[in-house]
Amino acid sequence: MTREETIKEIKKVIKKLRPYLNGDGGDLDFVDYRDNIVYIRLLGACMGCSVSDDTIQNSIEAMMLEEVPGVIGVEAVNDEA
Repeated sequence: MTREETIKEIKKVIKKLRPYLNGDGGDLDFVDYRDNIVYIRLLGACMGCSVSDDTIQNSIEAMMLEEVPGVIGVEAVNDEA
């Protein structure tokens, strides 16, 4: 799969996850994909949420690993990064 195809698949997964995050007042944006890691930015209520690490690992990362071949992890970035 090319990088562009992988990014397209990543964005499909984000689209699937978005309604669940929106329901809790949050959201996420795709930032980058490099070295088989997906970089996302948490938005809204997700920023600074005490369970955001759990959300990333147990929901976002789990779905990415399952649905997008080649992805080995998900990392959140903030505006300072």
